[in-house]
Amino acid sequence: MSDWSAESDQEGSVTDRKENIVKRDFNAWRKRRSFVEMDSPLMCQKEPNEACRDRLVRTPTIIAMAGLPARGKTYISRKLARYLHWIGIKTKVFNVGEYRRAVTEHAYKDFFDPDNAEAVAILNQCVQRALDDACQYLSEDGEVAIFDATNISRERRRFIHNYCTQTHNFRVFFVESICDSQEIIEANIKEVKLKSPDYKDLSQEEAVADFLLRIQQYEKRYEPIDDKTDERNFSFIKIFNCGERFLVHKIAGHIQSRVVYFLMNIHVTPRTIYLTRHGESELNVQQRIGGDSPLSPQGKAYADALAEYMANENIPDLIVWTSQMQRTIQTAANIEAPKEQWKALNEINAGICEGLTYMEIAQKFPEEFSARDQGKYYYRYPGGESYQDLVARLEPVIMELERAENVLVVCHQAVARCILAYFLNKDAEDLPYTKVPLHTVIKLTPMAYGCLMECIPLNIDAVNTHREKPKV
Repeated sequence: MSDWSAESDQEGSVTDRKENIVKRDFNAWRKRRSFVEMDSPLMCQKEPNEACRDRLVRTPTIIAMAGLPARGKTYISRKLARYLHWIGIKTKVFNVGEYRRAVTEHAYKDFFDPDNAEAVAILNQCVQRALDDACQYLSEDGEVAIFDATNISRERRRFIHNYCTQTHNFRVFFVESICDSQEIIEANIKEVKLKSPDYKDLSQEEAVADFLLRIQQYEKRYEPIDDKTDERNFSFIKIFNCGERFLVHKIAGHIQSRVVYFLMNIHVTPRTIYLTRHGESELNVQQRIGGDSPLSPQGKAYADALAEYMANENIPDLIVWTSQMQRTIQTAANIEAPKEQWKALNEINAGICEGLTYMEIAQKFPEEFSARDQGKYYYRYPGGESYQDLVARLEPVIMELERAENVLVVCHQAVARCILAYFLNKDAEDLPYTKVPLHTVIKLTPMAYGCLMECIPLNIDAVNTHREKPKV
């Protein structure tokens, strides 16, 4: 590893389911529930066991980033990890920069000089340690490990590929970010790099100057992935200028297909996503779940307040998305913006429990009521959906949200929980208990390494539909 030179430092820090006939049909359904709706690997009605896991990820995958500093590799790594985690794939990022910062207090431009033998040795040790940890993670119960490093030389990439495929029998997929837009590079430096622990003791001007010199050190050794060399046998995607153009080569397997699908939909344009539940409905007032009831008087008041709020925000090119249920359509009716109705945004299907109160469900179907409390994310209502099913249904919505600019999504409690879980990286266990109160606007601002959330109550009274997680 001694020839790899100074190419290992990374961006960012290391730093979620009516009497006689119904009962007869319900019992028949219970007998066959283990054999239905299992065509998709994301549609397991209970927590995945090894067999279910094997259907989704047969061979663990190392996703290795590649490219010069300030090209958005860590941004891509973290967004990709969040997406894979959200769809139920166990994923972890291994950022070589964090390993390096654990052993060096400061690393300015000279540290990355390929002629600095001492620094090269330190960087190579950090690379090997991070790669070993990633492989150990996949050897235990991990499914995808994202190796976040520059990996700018063919020798380095060849080593990663051979080490992971031959020594560990994992798949390897390279993601190279190439950017020649000085505007994008400078924006990335100012938004991300200046907040790095490397520059906590420097002024902004000093940090920018030092980082530009660091990039020059990397450029001395940079060899882009080249399918005219032995890298023709590698699986990879090249991303040019944050999504202007893509080159996809030798995709192998389910995971790599999902990764490419995701990467070709994200962008880094600044925007705000507004999220709100419909106004209070008549069934909300009765504490009944599901259904397609109209708004209550308080719900209509919220619709008026929401329209006024959005007008005052003066959002350019705003688009409003609603479900196909009347309570969301009524809520958005007065907003002056183009509107689209999404069936995928409809509330979770409660099956035979639609229109019942929680007390009625507990009385009529006590076993089901208890089962849902024991595993709410994976529990599927008889004849209905689980939160896991809902996540699978919402994936196209998430992809469009990643492509869109300024959007207001008017939806439902369970749907909003799933969307928030994606942007806030919540675990499956916590997702079904996320608080999403009525008559509140949630502003989501995607940032370089996460998402900023702001909650704005519009001060219209409404019932509380949140049910706390039962104590075990």
